Amino acid sequence: MDLLTNFVQNTGYFKLFEDFRFLIMIIVGITFVYLAITRQYEPLLLLPIGFGMVVGNIPFFRGFGIGIYEQGSVFNYLYFGVTTGLYPSLVFLGLGAMTDFSSLLARPKLMLLGAAAQMGVFGTLLGALFLGFAPKEAASIAIIGGADGPTSIFLTAKLAPHLIGPIAIAAYSYMALIPVIQPPIMRLLTTRKERVIHMPDPREVSKKELMVFPVAGILICCLLASTALPLLGPLFLGNLLKVSGVTERLAGTARTAIVDTATIILGFCVGASTQADVFLTIHSIKIFCLGAVAFSVATASGVIFAKIMNIFLKEKINPLLGAAGVSAVPGSAREVHLVGQKADPTNYLLMHAMACNSSGVIGSAIAAGVLWSFMLGAT
Repeated sequence: MDLLTNFVQNTGYFKLFEDFRFLIMIIVGITFVYLAITRQYEPLLLLPIGFGMVVGNIPFFRGFGIGIYEQGSVFNYLYFGVTTGLYPSLVFLGLGAMTDFSSLLARPKLMLLGAAAQMGVFGTLLGALFLGFAPKEAASIAIIGGADGPTSIFLTAKLAPHLIGPIAIAAYSYMALIPVIQPPIMRLLTTRKERVIHMPDPREVSKKELMVFPVAGILICCLLASTALPLLGPLFLGNLLKVSGVTERLAGTARTAIVDTATIILGFCVGASTQADVFLTIHSIKIFCLGAVAFSVATASGVIFAKIMNIFLKEKINPLLGAAGVSAVPGSAREVHLVGQKADPTNYLLMHAMACNSSGVIGSAIAAGVLWSFMLGAT
């Protein structure tokens, strides 16, 4: 009877009744899976994250080497790629192999919108400091404003590893909620006259320009912020593999097998790291609130900066493009295009929005590098 009693007390069913927080997180994980499958909200991200949340919150008997935070467990070994920044670097390699920078090179001024959207990062940094977070924690929370999950995970792993779970979930959640968050802000800050501005067809970019860009990009960006090398190095390498024309097999592997494998494991590990007794804290609630502010400020900053640019430009740009300055590729570019189409069905903004979007990827990585550099000596 003693053995039977011990067995029952060590089952997950019994422990769920002992601590209902695990049940809450399991329900949240199932909700993520539901949204990914039925609503198709960023399914490549939400499905592995949601299932990871379910797995990570099944209560277990401590000491068996099962949990993601237990040294020597299988999940802990997989989690090593998150805490070291390995998986985000692999994702950036694949992202570079998928990205076409021709629209950005055709209209370089759109790079400024990617930079302007990073105001969400630095604005949120001040807010996090005001709420009492330590400088390194505040910097990790602030990068949510870049709307880039891998970048958020990478910087948090370096500055505040204990916050990887809530920051990663917040970043990916708001990326999935782009269709809910961004359109109202875009419509609020623009008039219909501005939304119907047509952008001229971009010029044709030569193959030589496309091949020079990755080399020039890594030199210009990483001489400014060398701490961005683990992200921008793989990004520009992947892009060079794509545009060189001589390494198509490697580029194909980077944008399929490598990025898919890294995305699956990264999402699953991030979900599993939301173990209720570690994740459900007052800090997590504050992080989610700050994440919403960060994403909204980043969107608004890009739109407002585009309107300011139009004061000085003879050839006006559509201010909606500023919302694509965040790093959520290609979700925010798609939403910009859809909002523009609702105002004028003949207005095609997708390629121009992708230029801002790809600029945002680079901008968020540089912002992460700058924050990391500034926070090296912080406590």
